[in-house]
Amino acid sequence: MDLSVKSVENVEYMIEKIKEKLNVVNAGAIKPTHFDEEMYEELKDIYEMIMKKGSFSINEMQAIVEELGNLRKQ
Repeated sequence: MDLSVKSVENVEYMIEKIKEKLNVVNAGAIKPTHFDEEMYEELKDIYEMIMKKGSFSINEMQAIVEELGNLRKQ
């Protein structure tokens, strides 16, 4: 997967991988359709940071989910 290319498919891929890595209980709360390509770079930065870490504290998870919320379409 070439994440250097902005695409709907890449947004969907990153969101799904983020949900898997964070073990999101309410997966419906974070959907790929909530994000558009305008925020692609920010989303990619979050994705890369999450994929590098092995585990997350509660505070880190809360901050990540909050940041994802900030990136959602208005």
